[in-house]
Amino acid sequence: MVRIIAKSTLRAFWKDYPDAEEPLLAWYREVEKEDWSEPSQMKEKYRNASVVKGNRVVFNIKGNDYRLVVKINYPYRIVYVRFVGTHVQYDQIDVKEV
Repeated sequence: MVRIIAKSTLRAFWKDYPDAEEPLLAWYREVEKEDWSEPSQMKEKYRNASVVKGNRVVFNIKGNDYRLVVKINYPYRIVYVRFVGTHVQYDQIDVKEV
């Protein structure tokens, strides 16, 4: 199983954007059951996810209304939530640096 770090980041976001709560919780519940040891395994499940430099992955949430950026440590099965936001907020960050 994968360990997800910083669920509090997700909670803080859905407090401001309540319509994101269920899609983010669904993502969380699905991912915590995974056992990814390499990016190709993640891509098998999430074909629309974008793999970015530095083991970062961008997920589209709620039909692409929101973006979720995580950093995955595949050998240790840890997913770090690095960013969650709207498209406007996403456009203001450097995905490789968050």
